[in-house]
Amino acid sequence: MKYGVNEHGYYGDFGGAYIPEMLYPNVEELRQQYLTILNDASFKAEFDDLLKNYVGRPSPLYHAKRYSEKYGANIFFKREDLNHTGSHKINNAIGQILLAKRLGKKRIIAETGAGQHGVATATVCALMGIECVVYMGEIDMARQAPNVSRMKMLGATVRPASSGSKTLKDATNEALRDWIANPVDTHYIIGSVVGPYPYPDMVARFQSIISEETKKQLVEHTGKQLPEYVLACVGGGSNAMGMFYHFLDDESVKLVAVEAAGKGVDSGHSAATTFLGQEGVLHGSRTILMQTPDGQVVEPYSISAGLDYPGIGPQHAHLYKINRAQYVSVTDDEAMNAGLLCSQMEGIIPAIESSHALAQLEHMTFKATDNVVICLSGRGDKDLDTYIKHFNY
Repeated sequence: MKYGVNEHGYYGDFGGAYIPEMLYPNVEELRQQYLTILNDASFKAEFDDLLKNYVGRPSPLYHAKRYSEKYGANIFFKREDLNHTGSHKINNAIGQILLAKRLGKKRIIAETGAGQHGVATATVCALMGIECVVYMGEIDMARQAPNVSRMKMLGATVRPASSGSKTLKDATNEALRDWIANPVDTHYIIGSVVGPYPYPDMVARFQSIISEETKKQLVEHTGKQLPEYVLACVGGGSNAMGMFYHFLDDESVKLVAVEAAGKGVDSGHSAATTFLGQEGVLHGSRTILMQTPDGQVVEPYSISAGLDYPGIGPQHAHLYKINRAQYVSVTDDEAMNAGLLCSQMEGIIPAIESSHALAQLEHMTFKATDNVVICLSGRGDKDLDTYIKHFNY
């Protein structure tokens, strides 16, 4: 795969495993075994069965007729919001819990921002009867309270991260500390295409089911496998990587990744990594991240709990640097208005993360024959409180 990872764990200039010595055995065990396990026939059969009968895949590719009229193109939503647990995160969680079982792990840890990955991880741990600890920033716990309750009901322990910005970055730091303290029996289910190699590649493979299905479904809808445009929101970037994966080598397909501009890219309250960031190391990989001149991580901001991450996955950094995908950003206000529009035009309340991708349509012009696919990465139930406060309902 032209845009895939090399044998050293790099996508061009980005990737690798920048980790403390204490974590080397865990990460090396994964690196040596993940491809063998993923390619094993019994693993594939169990993974496919759970995706079909537990998650409810394939998720529909929905032709949004009113959107198509409004924007003057054939607009399709890839409905990851209809998966069990309400987002794309379950695809990766199932893959990694099956991997952890085959590695003989007895305990699972995870980090979460919007709570969707935490819910997905708690769900698969309940399914498999494995102990689960989820780290979540105190601010995110407050603004995503329904997901905290869901995790607890599923039997997970939710541990607050109270340092730094008390959001996703800090939850990730706490999870890494836990893993260093419990290196033998614990597997860390990272929720996005971030972290030390092999995580970015492994998570991308589990999420690639999104674009794999989309290609087949597009043929049913349009007679063609390839759309003109594919859009997805990007925080760390797992739904976008899954949505882009099987289109990467087809360079006629324009890939558009939408980051969170927050209150504006120049406001000091933003998470527009590619616009504001520099190359550096974050959470175990070389990537692009927001940092001060002396290398301290800049606190990100977004109204969306899932997009306020100060970096992007290394594969995204590579695609940005070589111009294979276009990286843009939309503001809180634009995203919230797009979420309301989708609710009232298509009867679908999207997650605020997904609303960022929808908002980008306002900045694009299409030909009437263009086929445009947008990843609807999650449903908006978890964000109702934020929507209600924003619009004063």
